[in-house]
Amino acid sequence: MQPRAVHHVSINVGDVAAATRFYVDVLGLARRGDRPDDIGPGAWLDAGGQQVHLIQAERPTARGQHFALLVDDLDATVAELRARGVDVGDPRPIGTSRQAFLADPDGNLVELHQASAPQHRHEPATAHTSAP
Repeated sequence: MQPRAVHHVSINVGDVAAATRFYVDVLGLARRGDRPDDIGPGAWLDAGGQQVHLIQAERPTARGQHFALLVDDLDATVAELRARGVDVGDPRPIGTSRQAFLADPDGNLVELHQASAPQHRHEPATAHTSAP
């Protein structure tokens, strides 16, 4: 098996409309228009190149499950969300990256993740000579 990427994650929510407002208006995801109407209450959202699917259902017992949204500037993101009244944990290091956590209106855990800058390997310059 050779997975190419994560296509989507599904989140159980009690109120699809309230959850959709939070994920779209607060976290900046975008509504998708291609969700079939015959699969029950829910919403499909874009999060960059991946999707978040909201499903109206009872939320499972919290045991650390979460998904992460990649952000460019964690400090600015946390400050913006806090200014909007969202309770966000303090950024902290995780490996070579940084993370902060918040909960959606149903208590689902969402990680905000800032990856470290990629380390570029510098190759020594080679001399180029040209024939006369």
